[in-house]
Order: sequence, then C-alpha cells, then structure tokens
Amino acid sequence: MKKGIHPENYRKVVFKDMSNDETFITRSCANAREEIEIDGVTYPLIKVEVSSSSHPFYTGVAALVDTAGRVDKFRSRYGNRNKK
Repeated sequence: MKKGIHPENYRKVVFKDMSNDETFITRSCANAREEIEIDGVTYPLIKVEVSSSSHPFYTGVAALVDTAGRVDKFRSRYGNRNKK
C-alpha cells in the first residue's frame, strides 16, 4: 500500500439504521454530528437509511418503497396502456 494516502483518524463509531433501529459498532473515519451512549461508553453516531439489516438483498424480503405516492401516480398514468 502507498504510504500517506490513508486517513489516520479511525475510531469506533456507531452506525444506526433508521428504518429498523438496528445499531452496530465499527471503525470509521467519517464525520459524525451526534453521539450515542452504549454500555456506558459514548460513541459518535452516524445515521443511515439502509444497511445490511434492512436492505432487501440481504434480508430476502423485496419491499416496494413508495414515497409520496409516486408508484400509484405512475400506475394511474401508464398502467392501463395495454388494455384497449
């Protein structure tokens, strides 16, 4: 590996999956705005929307994510095109 190109500030960080409240501790150098206390130890907290505990590829559950009715709007516009 090349010297001097990798960050030196790795530390233990908590990643929290916001879709299912799953937390896991790992090493990272990512900046964190919040902190969380787990087992009496305070860690930086990084919130994520999707992790391996909630992603359909890892869980085997395919879920249709619908934000603001976009899927329904698409189906109402284009869903009946082949039915004449």
